Amino acid sequence: MSSEADAGDRLIIEGINEDNVRFRPSDWVERISSLLASFGPDHRLHYSEAAHPGVINGRKCLVLAKGLRENNPQTYEFILKFARDNRLRVHEDHQVRSVTIDEEGHADEADAAKLRA
Repeated sequence: MSSEADAGDRLIIEGINEDNVRFRPSDWVERISSLLASFGPDHRLHYSEAAHPGVINGRKCLVLAKGLRENNPQTYEFILKFARDNRLRVHEDHQVRSVTIDEEGHADEADAAKLRA
């Protein structure tokens, strides 16, 4: 995944709205991340560095690369509009822990500890 050095080049969209209410459905991060995901030769879903699941304070969030704005402006605007319409918290990345989540929504075993931390 990305390094700490480029952390400021990412936006974080949390699954909590401005009223501190958890956003539903619970798989919204995976649904949006799948817009730019692809299946690899291992027949598993691989999320793009441009939009992928992450974890902040034990909760899933969407990590969005700011570079997506130039590379795929329609998708970038779609995602930000989704966040605005649902009043989700959006902020610059400050130490997000990225995890690998498969197409069934399960964390990689090595990353499962990150979700519990």
